Amino acid sequence: MIEVIRKYEGECLIDLNGTYTFSDLVSQTNKFKNLLSNKIRNHDRVLIYSDYTFHSISLLLSLSDLNINIIPIVKTTESEYQEKVESVNPHLILSFNDENKLIIKNSKLTQNKEDVFNDVTNKGDTGIILFSSGTTGKPKVMIQNLTKIISSIKAPRRQKSLRFIILLMFDHIGGLNTLFNCLINGSPFVIPLDRSPSLVISLIYKYQVNILPTTPTFLNLLMIDESFDSSKLKSLKLITYGTERMSEIILNKLNSSLPKVKLLQTFGTSETGILKTQSKSSNSLFFKIVDDEKEYKIVGDELYLRSKTQVNGYVNQSSEDFLNDGWYATGDLVETDEDGYIKIIGRKNKLINVGGLKVLPKEIEDVINSVNGVDDSTVYSEPNNLVGNIVCAKIFTKLENTKELKSEVKSVCRKNLDKYKVPVKLYFEKLEMTTRGKKL
Repeated sequence: MIEVIRKYEGECLIDLNGTYTFSDLVSQTNKFKNLLSNKIRNHDRVLIYSDYTFHSISLLLSLSDLNINIIPIVKTTESEYQEKVESVNPHLILSFNDENKLIIKNSKLTQNKEDVFNDVTNKGDTGIILFSSGTTGKPKVMIQNLTKIISSIKAPRRQKSLRFIILLMFDHIGGLNTLFNCLINGSPFVIPLDRSPSLVISLIYKYQVNILPTTPTFLNLLMIDESFDSSKLKSLKLITYGTERMSEIILNKLNSSLPKVKLLQTFGTSETGILKTQSKSSNSLFFKIVDDEKEYKIVGDELYLRSKTQVNGYVNQSSEDFLNDGWYATGDLVETDEDGYIKIIGRKNKLINVGGLKVLPKEIEDVINSVNGVDDSTVYSEPNNLVGNIVCAKIFTKLENTKELKSEVKSVCRKNLDKYKVPVKLYFEKLEMTTRGKKL
């Protein structure tokens, strides 16, 4: 990749320390290569403990053509970090101090999992180890082929000078996809110090950002933030959203608030990589998969994917979702329209069984979200001795007194939903997002 970057001139990225050119990035990447050349062996697992910065990106690039497995981990809680470290047993842990000096530590963990991590490196390629949440609470560990991911990104024939802001995480497949596309396309990008809506709004305005890849929850928080001013976002041409289901109510609000911005739904998984998609329109949740590298099919309303850039299974958990013929069962439930577009309507493992009757949380969330004063909602189940499960809803609102809102939500649900779908319990709190940009 460094040879591709070398041909570009001018501004590459802006982080909290300043502005860096493509030449700066190449130079720093080569410095890290020289520094680490005698410290890393083939098949090593090398952990980068950092979020996006000029230095962490340079470090990632310096490792990207080695015959190793790279493990990017963003700083979150100490317990989550330790759990991930123990699940992958890294040989080296790389991090930065406050002066951006590289800190190199040899892992003290017992190295006893060599073979299961070498699927990619045995082919002479570079692997990148990613994590996704498991049903047991322990992160699922998977190894993507970084060499294949990078080689699958093609630079455009005509270069457009579009500036991005990177919000998805350094250890997230969507964030890495954005990063590599920017570098290969020669597109400059901004890295915020934090992911608060007010800061992002100010950075978009200050640096005239054109493309915002993010999550539905962040976009919702952006619009309800006190600092939201659509005139400060005039430079935006495209917003891409993914990683969680978008509410039709939120999508309509976005179109109303930013009518000149094109909205594109993205789709992908850590297991298969990011797919090229085409939204039916900016105000539609229907999209098509238009990717020569990916196949899809729908079986019993569940979306299956098959990809040239997909993992072989999970290193540390059961891999029954990966079928022998190469298909991966995503767990996403979809519906199709007459033009062949698909729409995500929920997760298979989130279906609620009320006395033998199946309930899709999406249907109830859309009704609740239509009520004035509701910022968003999450519908889920709680066990019940009589009917197996009952429907519950967590409702996000800025209102301090929720008594009237509670009555209104109940009334609207009774009018628009079958009796067994009406939430039995309602909980109210303010909308917050996780470090991954999803609803907390």
